Amino acid sequence: MKKILLSLLFLSILSSCSNEHYDALNHDDVKPEKVPSDYLVTSAITNYTARLHSTNVNNNIFRLVAQYWNETTYTQESNYDLETRAINDRFWNELNTRVLYDLEDAKKTIPDEIGPTDLDKKNQIAIVELLQIQAWQSLVDTFGDIPYTEALLGTELAAPKYDDAKTIYDDLIKRAIAATNDLDVTAKSFLSEDIIYRGDITKWKKFGASLQLKLALNLADVDPDIAHTTINNAIATGVFSSQADNFTLNYPGAIPYTNPLWVDLVQSGRTDFVAANTIVDYMNTLNDPRRAKYFRQNLGDGIYLGGEYGSATSYANHTQISNTLHQANYPGTLLDYTEVLFMLAEASARGINTSQSAESLYESAIRASFEFWGNTPVEADEYLAQTSVNYQTAEGTWKQKIGLQYYLALYNKGLDAWTVYRRLDAPQLNIAAATGLPIPNRYTYPVRERNLNKANNAQAATAIGGDTQATKLFWDKN
Repeated sequence: MKKILLSLLFLSILSSCSNEHYDALNHDDVKPEKVPSDYLVTSAITNYTARLHSTNVNNNIFRLVAQYWNETTYTQESNYDLETRAINDRFWNELNTRVLYDLEDAKKTIPDEIGPTDLDKKNQIAIVELLQIQAWQSLVDTFGDIPYTEALLGTELAAPKYDDAKTIYDDLIKRAIAATNDLDVTAKSFLSEDIIYRGDITKWKKFGASLQLKLALNLADVDPDIAHTTINNAIATGVFSSQADNFTLNYPGAIPYTNPLWVDLVQSGRTDFVAANTIVDYMNTLNDPRRAKYFRQNLGDGIYLGGEYGSATSYANHTQISNTLHQANYPGTLLDYTEVLFMLAEASARGINTSQSAESLYESAIRASFEFWGNTPVEADEYLAQTSVNYQTAEGTWKQKIGLQYYLALYNKGLDAWTVYRRLDAPQLNIAAATGLPIPNRYTYPVRERNLNKANNAQAATAIGGDTQATKLFWDKN
């Protein structure tokens, strides 16, 4: 749904007209005075998904930060230059103005809408809450402390204070539990405008529980009590149990309703990216059959050569991105069954009762990844049988074993891969070739915030230990 709906002009009310006939003339059925909530929700979902899946370096460099891809010509982003293209500003602004604001407006609009029952509206508000929580977590996991309690007030408060990231997380967990509990499977959602689950409240509840799991695991090293309680609640509520539960936006494939990857990889006519040597080297060592799903075999059958991360890389002489990701209708998945299984494997390895062993969940997660990418069960069996993959014989601690396989499975989900790497310190990633810089621990605050919200921004920078890429987030304790 095009965001242009939000720019429609509101008609003014002629105060001198008291007659009902003349009053009716002041209302335009074509240009609504209020944008319906389902339009706002659809706009927020499509904008959020586009931001997380885009590979335009002005908008999203998470695939580069996670070292899945490398650049062919311009390597500033592979060397973690966030500010030349205002990448940090754009991510911050997009999630605030085109995701969180729209969802906040939807929450205010829903109670007054005609048609849905009170239970339907309760479901709709709960769904909006879960979508907001997802976006808030992305912002915190990228920047650390951010405006939260005073955010989304527009001109009423143009310079909001920053909230402590841990405090935000605690509140997001409470909100996620409450919103998930509010969902009533006997009522409806946004019906035809529910572009994720098509009105299936059972799946929205599973999404809410899986979101709780995701929030909780990030607290495991800093607040194990809350983490354990929340994980147990998520499992009891019911997390994703198959690929059918995935939080996925299906793109029709016709312009302008295309996966943003297609825009950047095909429509642009550019050849800016190849596979990075980081992921390719790991997959080559493990003889991983997903290579043929992730990448083209443009160098020959079974030959994969990644570009040195952070160094300008020849497009023709290195492994290119797979044809699958070049499809205009390739779905955009933000949270999936594979990720949930890896999270449960990690929880089990931490001693939390998940009803299955870490080994069993680890194997199930790898099988789910193979299924997601179209590999066969036989390929999964052969892969798991390798000494270097088998949970009992693979080298390293549980964090290193799970971290490596989790990282490989998160291909195409750069932000999540970056988060897993920061939290588990696994697998080992490369130093950027041109600058010698290590992986950033966070994005620096937007320049706009430093200029227009100077006092609050400076206070936040001090609170987190300095507004630098090296500053660790509160949950990054390893």
